[in-house]
Amino acid sequence: MDPFVKSLALFLVLFNPFLMSIYLLDLIQEMDRSAFFKVLLRATIISGGVFIVFAFGGEAIFTDVLQVEFAAFLLFGGIVIFLIALQMMFTGSQAIKKMRGGDPAHISGSIAMPFMIGPGTISASVIAGKTLSFTMATAAIALSLLLTIAMLMLLKQAFDSIRERNTDLLERYIDITGRAGALLTGTIGIQMIMQGIRQAV
Repeated sequence: MDPFVKSLALFLVLFNPFLMSIYLLDLIQEMDRSAFFKVLLRATIISGGVFIVFAFGGEAIFTDVLQVEFAAFLLFGGIVIFLIALQMMFTGSQAIKKMRGGDPAHISGSIAMPFMIGPGTISASVIAGKTLSFTMATAAIALSLLLTIAMLMLLKQAFDSIRERNTDLLERYIDITGRAGALLTGTIGIQMIMQGIRQAV
């Protein structure tokens, strides 16, 4: 597979707009389209800036600045993602909603961190920077973020329509998507742990 397409696909899998729609469900239900878009856009700008820094700096940010091995970050990040996935499996969408706290005035920051900016997406940024030119890595990051926003806006429109007609259907979607997403999230966590072990030995 082409490295650009591979990096783009990895970011989209990690962002997982369908799972993110569950995480942001209260905002989707309470905000109008314009306000929701502005919040998403600010969160995306924050996240994109962080990803570009890690794509440019690569593993040197860990080894030279933070003075830790990238493998250690992969191991810890994989464990965190795996534990989140376990919570999602057993408690459903409530596990993700609890992750976003803080002052509503700073909601964009709490969307960006920890859901968009996490161990998986930071690792993907480092990998993109290693396998692509800086320009192409930046393009993959930007395109994946734009596609994520577009999909979330479409999902908001669908949620608004379904909520008016069939609340039970929406609740089933939330439960199924949350638990199915947990399988993917847990798998990504285990994969990061395996990569960290391989790099450490």
